[in-house]
Amino acid sequence: MEAESSSTHRSPSLSQTSLPFARYSYEDYEETARWLLDHTDQRPDVAIICGSGLGSLADVLSNKTVFAYKDIPRFPLSTVPGHAGQLVFGKLQGRECVCMQGRFHFYESSNINMVTYPMRVFFLLGVKTVIVTNAAGGLNDSYNTGDIMIIKDHINMPGFAGVNSLCGQNDQRFGVRFPCMSDAYDKDLRALVKQTAKELGFNSGLHEGVYCMVAGPHYETIAECKALQMLGADVVGMSTVPEVVVARHCGIRVLGLSLVTNMVVKDYDSEHKVNHEEVLRTTELRTQDLQKLVSSLTSRI
Repeated sequence: MEAESSSTHRSPSLSQTSLPFARYSYEDYEETARWLLDHTDQRPDVAIICGSGLGSLADVLSNKTVFAYKDIPRFPLSTVPGHAGQLVFGKLQGRECVCMQGRFHFYESSNINMVTYPMRVFFLLGVKTVIVTNAAGGLNDSYNTGDIMIIKDHINMPGFAGVNSLCGQNDQRFGVRFPCMSDAYDKDLRALVKQTAKELGFNSGLHEGVYCMVAGPHYETIAECKALQMLGADVVGMSTVPEVVVARHCGIRVLGLSLVTNMVVKDYDSEHKVNHEEVLRTTELRTQDLQKLVSSLTSRI
């Protein structure tokens, strides 16, 4: 079913709040969560965040209630092609889930707290596990376009420069001042992915590795790609890490999956130029496999 539009609650666009650490209060998150709870009887304990071109993961949900981001109080708006901008509640393999058809990126607003806004709302909704998906460029020479990588760790390049959604005054109602990130990606969930993929026959093209986040929106230079590879990154993208940091701050378990949509350019003589259309084409080819994997996983978490 399609949720009723609310003319009294209009969310700001990402560009309307440009300060990198513009803060929200606990009451702001609570207002959004309360509005959602008042408009649906569904109570999800799993949230799925869809990366570029991967919004069709929400199509596998049954008994759906759909909210456009623009109708949800204080919710940001997606502006990137391949991100539908809808919050979908429903059941997946009998499990109550909420799915973000479209995420938010730092380059859309430069406000890291707006980018991560949904995570604290999900915490207040009662979500216990978040499955984060993304489209990423392959740095590891053993990877191929179309491969799936289970994220075991990340490198937070914006965080190195002080851009972190946990900066500022800490609210203990969400989490501790200094949360641990050495276990950001749940070990048991990663093992479950490998087991499930094996049963589905997805062993080929499945890896476990390190995701590196850069701010974007331009793709990386050749020198940057070589540097990131030397740092130990297997794939690179422009999302995911801010959401993971906030989810872990709230005590939510995290599983991360990267779809390798292109191999980065590391040769100065190469004529290939990475582009967003290539990213979307690759996601179309592997979306069904990701749907099967996420569906099977959700029933076992």
